[in-house]
Amino acid sequence: MTGQAIACRLCGSTDLRSFLDLGATPPCELFLTAETAEQREDTFPLHVRVCGSCLLAQLPPLITPEDTFEEYAYFSSFSSSWVEHARRFVGDAVERAGLTPESFVVEVASNDGYLLQHVVERGIRCLGVEPSVNVGEAAREKGVPTLTAFLTPETGAAVRAEHGPAQLVCGNNVFAHIPDVVGFAQGLRAMVADDGWVSIEVQHLLTLVERNQFDTIYHEHFQYYTLLTGQRALAAGGLTLVDVELLDTHGGSIRMWARPDAVAGEPSETVREVLAAEEKAGLHTAEGHDGFAESVSTIRDDLMSFLIDARRRGKSVVGYGAPGKGNTLLNYCGIRPDLLSYTVDRNPYKHGRFTPGTRIPIHAPERIAEDRPDYVLVLPWNLRAELTEQLSYVREWGGQLVFPIPSLEVV
Repeated sequence: MTGQAIACRLCGSTDLRSFLDLGATPPCELFLTAETAEQREDTFPLHVRVCGSCLLAQLPPLITPEDTFEEYAYFSSFSSSWVEHARRFVGDAVERAGLTPESFVVEVASNDGYLLQHVVERGIRCLGVEPSVNVGEAAREKGVPTLTAFLTPETGAAVRAEHGPAQLVCGNNVFAHIPDVVGFAQGLRAMVADDGWVSIEVQHLLTLVERNQFDTIYHEHFQYYTLLTGQRALAAGGLTLVDVELLDTHGGSIRMWARPDAVAGEPSETVREVLAAEEKAGLHTAEGHDGFAESVSTIRDDLMSFLIDARRRGKSVVGYGAPGKGNTLLNYCGIRPDLLSYTVDRNPYKHGRFTPGTRIPIHAPERIAEDRPDYVLVLPWNLRAELTEQLSYVREWGGQLVFPIPSLEVV
């Protein structure tokens, strides 16, 4: 299938073929208040296509980053494992990039300061570039200097002019969120020192496919990267991929290390190994992406069968978490409050609100212990180890946890 009117945002080709069509859903982070839950919602197609030329998997930019990020519901610090992941990254980056108190570090999409707080603790000068006003303010309250802006080539040049070149520019889980891939890469290059380092962490399309992680597809994720397409995107900004790390975060991510072309040198052996694994999985051809949609249908069928059976048996089922990925799952499967009476979340911003599209009420986590449900459907399955421990008390009344991905599991 070819999308004739749509052009690839990396290479400009119009040779785009269907990869996964999840129907039409509302933006996943636009949680509803009691008032807006009674009003209509805008929905947009959630149809991923793969470019036949450069192989970038992508959604059309039907919503703008401004729609999503000027006030944002996601605060990184509510996941203790994610904050610890950031702390370890800072330690590793200090060593790799040779950072000292005289260095300068920039994080793009710095959220509430969850990462740069560790840089501040080390006495290293830093700046967060964060478009969301509300989470950026939370970062400043932690003592993390934060610029409220989207990264563009112009923003990058302005940061460099005011603060000097950065020895390290990092961006965790932002590379998928920007529709102007080339402009973003140019913005990174504008900020980084000519002998500096760029670190980009993003979910890996290889694990997304292998582990059926379709719920990480939503409108604010404009593209889905293999290492090959990530390498091509960085190259568009004058950055050469030199190393990669495979991470467990978000169900399987890659951390790409790049440097300005002139100082980059040859890529590491790990880069060659990961590229070979992608090629073996078929992801270095457009046709190799076929078949994923069928696997996704199986996930939906199994989860719906479980929920319908539980209802028929008079069992109570509630959710844990209200992440963006959960809203893709709920909307694609057509899950409503008759099958999932409510979900809970640690983020107070979401309490008293409703999930977009499916209108499932969101409560504080304490509600689970009060109600003692038979099953708890875990929506942020990527935090499985952390949440299994947090929810261990569910065993007290014989309750069970349900993980829908990579395949239905009741534990």
